[in-house]
Amino acid sequence: MLFNIDGDSHIPKYEQIVAQVIFGVASGGLRPGEMLPGVRDVALRHVVNFNTVAKAYQELERQGVVTARQGRGMEVTPEAPGLCRQRRKEIVQNRIRAALQEAVHSALTAEEVRRLVEEELARANGKRR
Repeated sequence: MLFNIDGDSHIPKYEQIVAQVIFGVASGGLRPGEMLPGVRDVALRHVVNFNTVAKAYQELERQGVVTARQGRGMEVTPEAPGLCRQRRKEIVQNRIRAALQEAVHSALTAEEVRRLVEEELARANGKRR
């Protein structure tokens, strides 16, 4: 699994790692029994502090998404797909909520917001309006 870590994002790097693992499991890209890449590998490949990656993996373990396997690393749990589908929904809902709050505070009308959402959803699905 390759991570896409944005150093310029307002989202902390460890949260980006957590979210990407959750989305990967929820989408079926990471399956129960699969191993996450090692902490050192991720840290070196993405130029991220070792402790940042370790913190992300600890959070995933706390959430029940992965479990530590002695001498092998972090393994996706059998319960992870169900947990991750629910968590993915919560993450997306929180991001939508924040964007809608910003739109409301920017004095956009409900119709303007609906149009923007429809345009972006079409773009995300590969369609042009």
